[in-house]
Amino acid sequence: MTSFLSDRVLVLQGDITRVQADAIVNAANSTLMGGGGVDGAIHRAGGPAILEACEEIRRTIWPEGLPPGKAVATTAGRLPARYVIHTVGPIWRGGKQGEDELLVSAYRESLKLAYELGCKSIAFPAISTGVYGFPFERSVPLVCSVVREWAASFEKIILVFFSQRDYDLFLSLQTFEEA
Repeated sequence: MTSFLSDRVLVLQGDITRVQADAIVNAANSTLMGGGGVDGAIHRAGGPAILEACEEIRRTIWPEGLPPGKAVATTAGRLPARYVIHTVGPIWRGGKQGEDELLVSAYRESLKLAYELGCKSIAFPAISTGVYGFPFERSVPLVCSVVREWAASFEKIILVFFSQRDYDLFLSLQTFEEA
């Protein structure tokens, strides 16, 4: 399923590893070594080149792991993209430990990095709303706010939801209006 929030913002229900975009965002864990959910799917579909690039980042830039709210880029390997932008969202701890700000930073830093890399399109999964427990309903206005900030900088920002439930819920709660 596909819905347009504007001529530059697209919402899809499906598998992000099949989305064609200059950059695909990975909701990574701080180790950058793959994991479950979208992180594992991206690593599996993209192949070993992504893990090799992540290992290099861990050796040279972030030996302690990528902090929440930050983003780094690697090759996309076999994915239909030029880059994978790995970002770590916050683990939900009740909302009083800066989780909102860290989620906004994860999206913003990903968009900033994609822009610096010359990307014209970028695809996002829902960040932190799975095993990290960030309430999906709380994430929607935050995501919409960041996407609104950056929409004019890209030809296409694609929000990809794996489940029909999340896709429908996002569309019912979204607060996106073009500036």
